[in-house]
Amino acid sequence: MKTTDLASLGFGALAFLGLMGAYFGILTLVSGWKFTLDQFSDFWFFIVPLGAGFGIQVGLFTYLKQVLRGHHAGGGVVAATGTTSTAAMISCCAHYLTNIAPLLGATGAVVLITQYQTELFWVGLAFNAAGIVYIGRKVILARRYV
Repeated sequence: MKTTDLASLGFGALAFLGLMGAYFGILTLVSGWKFTLDQFSDFWFFIVPLGAGFGIQVGLFTYLKQVLRGHHAGGGVVAATGTTSTAAMISCCAHYLTNIAPLLGATGAVVLITQYQTELFWVGLAFNAAGIVYIGRKVILARRYV
């Protein structure tokens, strides 16, 4: 395995761990560790693929940058799908933000997110898949022409 491949895998793994850290950190801060573990056990089948999909995108993007020697291609897609993944994972427990939401003026948003929690997970997974396909195609094209 080349050094560039290892670097891409490393960045992808760090992105996955970072997103999982954001999920666990925010939920623990808002609702406590036990609640966070309970929610993770209930929704792991959404949360792990969302994090893994984001990690794959970051790994592919890093690899693409290395193939193109520093040219930027697809960074907006990584940012958008990463944001969607994070929002979908956090939405699983957003209804517990109602304790502080009146202070933030976000009660309506919390209720909306709570109402469509599962749908937001699916949207996050769809954005992840689209991002992987998009960046994957860019990688294939770049390897073909470089």
